[in-house]
Amino acid sequence: MEEIPWFEYEEDDLDVAQGVFVDVLAERAGSWQVDPLHTVVLPSAHTSNGQLIVYLDIGDPQRNQGVLTIGAHFGGSVVRGGELHNQDFTVRQTASEFTLEAAGSPTELGNRAAEWFEAVLARPLMRWEWQHEGRTYAVRYEYADTGRGLSEGFETPLAPDALRKRLAADGVIRGRGRINRAGLGPPDVITHIRGIRPDRSLRDIS
Repeated sequence: MEEIPWFEYEEDDLDVAQGVFVDVLAERAGSWQVDPLHTVVLPSAHTSNGQLIVYLDIGDPQRNQGVLTIGAHFGGSVVRGGELHNQDFTVRQTASEFTLEAAGSPTELGNRAAEWFEAVLARPLMRWEWQHEGRTYAVRYEYADTGRGLSEGFETPLAPDALRKRLAADGVIRGRGRINRAGLGPPDVITHIRGIRPDRSLRDIS
């Protein structure tokens, strides 16, 4: 069976500098705990800013759920990265903790970008779940080191009737799948998804 390469691309789609940058990334990615299919190269001819974009989708394999897209824009002698919009792949300005900015040769920038990807992958990603009658009605993904939420969802029909009534009485407005975690109480299940495990017991994370 043919092995799928990391950051796969067609040689005609990249110039020399871009090829060097991506090749460095691909070599480093071989040691990452990620599916090669989740590493993507967008040639500059197909991006809105005319720069090469490389990105990685971080997900929860147990639930087949995408959680975060991170990537870098390569301009030949500079690279800029962060959390990416999952449709137009622009760098989201609100995610400063993920910021990557560097200048140098393609090889240097490939290594800088690889170090940055590795640092993000090493962070402790957790899944919090609230359940009722054996079914999950609310889920939240966050980093245990900062408590920063990445994505979340709430299934109103599956939530306990008393909770739905209380949230309605409190005037809690839930939009676009977002939840008010403080109003839900402690989660029923906390699962470590990837990265370094927190020092404390998962049940003690808050």
